[in-house]
Amino acid sequence: MSMIAFRFATLLRRCGLAAIAALVAVGCASSYPPAPVSAADSEYNYVIGPGDTVNIVVWRNPELSMSVPVRPDGRITTPLVEDLPALGKDATTLARDIEEALSKYIREPVVTVIVTSFVGPYSEQIRVVGEAAQPQILPYVQKMTLLDVMIAVGGMTEFADGNRASILRTSEGNKQYGVRIRDLIKRGDVSANVEMRPGDVLIIPQSWF
Repeated sequence: MSMIAFRFATLLRRCGLAAIAALVAVGCASSYPPAPVSAADSEYNYVIGPGDTVNIVVWRNPELSMSVPVRPDGRITTPLVEDLPALGKDATTLARDIEEALSKYIREPVVTVIVTSFVGPYSEQIRVVGEAAQPQILPYVQKMTLLDVMIAVGGMTEFADGNRASILRTSEGNKQYGVRIRDLIKRGDVSANVEMRPGDVLIIPQSWF
């Protein structure tokens, strides 16, 4: 091989490696703006959803006190109270509604409602899709973080491209944010940990390489 041909071949190899490196760099970075570190609402109140269990205590009326499930249609049924809507209400609001319904039969009823099994309404659940080890739906918990979610789903698969993951934030009109799951889990970079919001969808794509 002549010296000119050797230099040309070397240049091609270098250009090829540079192009591959650039492609890898683009592929590893999310195209979305980074998610805000703090996203939780300090005034967040848990609201009841289908599948929750509520413990109803009627003062001085133990025969009316019991635990009941919230049906798929978002309603509950108790003695003297049938088909009472519970979906989207907090425990205090539901207690006042039960008191109003019972007032037809009991003088000045006093009711306490305690949620004992948490699922939450569908609109507030956290959904994890893509290359998670165990894709699933999680109930939202105040101050829940990305790390909490990844622990709950068992981490990522070996095919995941964690640094191209994103959060679809339904509470902000489906705005999408980039997150760095690989940096958070594999490198222990706590700066990559962000707070979740009710209704977030975490999308973990497959690696291109």
